[in-house]
Amino acid sequence: MEYFLELVLGGLTRGSIYALIALGYTMVYGIIELINFAHGEIYMIGAFTALIFASVLTLLGFNEIAVMVLASLAAVIYSSAYGYTVEKIAYKPLRHASRLSPLISAIGMSIFLQNYVLLAQTSDFLPFPNLIPEFEFIKPYSHIISSPEIVILITTSTAMILLTFLIKFTRTGKAMRATAQDRNMAMLVGINVNRVISITFVIGSALAALGGVLIASHVGQINFYIGFIAGIKAFTAAVLGGIGSIPGAVLGALVLGLTESFATGYVSSDYEDVFAFGLLVLILIFRPAGILGRVTAQKV
Repeated sequence: MEYFLELVLGGLTRGSIYALIALGYTMVYGIIELINFAHGEIYMIGAFTALIFASVLTLLGFNEIAVMVLASLAAVIYSSAYGYTVEKIAYKPLRHASRLSPLISAIGMSIFLQNYVLLAQTSDFLPFPNLIPEFEFIKPYSHIISSPEIVILITTSTAMILLTFLIKFTRTGKAMRATAQDRNMAMLVGINVNRVISITFVIGSALAALGGVLIASHVGQINFYIGFIAGIKAFTAAVLGGIGSIPGAVLGALVLGLTESFATGYVSSDYEDVFAFGLLVLILIFRPAGILGRVTAQKV
């Protein structure tokens, strides 16, 4: 039973990280119907930013809590700026172009950011400090769940609640929903669509950076390629849940995380990707719109 609980909690932890990244994919797609393939690299840049700031703050003698909070804050701000810049440079000029052009631009931006970090840092794995202190009350249960896993679950849940509140009850959230429903009509009623799109990229980038800091602290190492793998998994989660649906992105991420965890625990870690993408294939065959996605009719 303890082993089963360990797998469940491990799967929820994985799913929580995938959810933070998948939300960026699904929010951007919901607003402008674009898959931002550079989103995984924003996650990676957030992790590297936290590593640099954590190293400097530790040398300056800051305590563990201060290092964790300040490094995470720096990663969120820096990655949000990157997300904003990427949207302005790579996507905004192609907003009225054919679907293929922004897709190619997104892939190109992903490759550019990967190689930029590769040249600025190194191709080797770098050790990442454990920014999350060990909680005393968890020590008797440390064989089932760890402090980083608790922090990841709490942080992700809090982020989901705040994001839901933002979208449902704030003026910005209403503007985002209106833009997602009909961009041209939103412009006619006075909504600044360009501002809404930029805010969407900033929020998605901030969530991805937060996920990067948490998982890097949990795993203990990073390199320039972690964004590609995490981005593909998060994109899979978004498609599983229903691309464009925020609850769907979270549900798809949790399903994917649990699937990988049980595949690793009961079969082999070599087959976790087989089970994850096999699940995606089944969902696309029997429910192409995703678990919570809506099938929409298109007029011709």
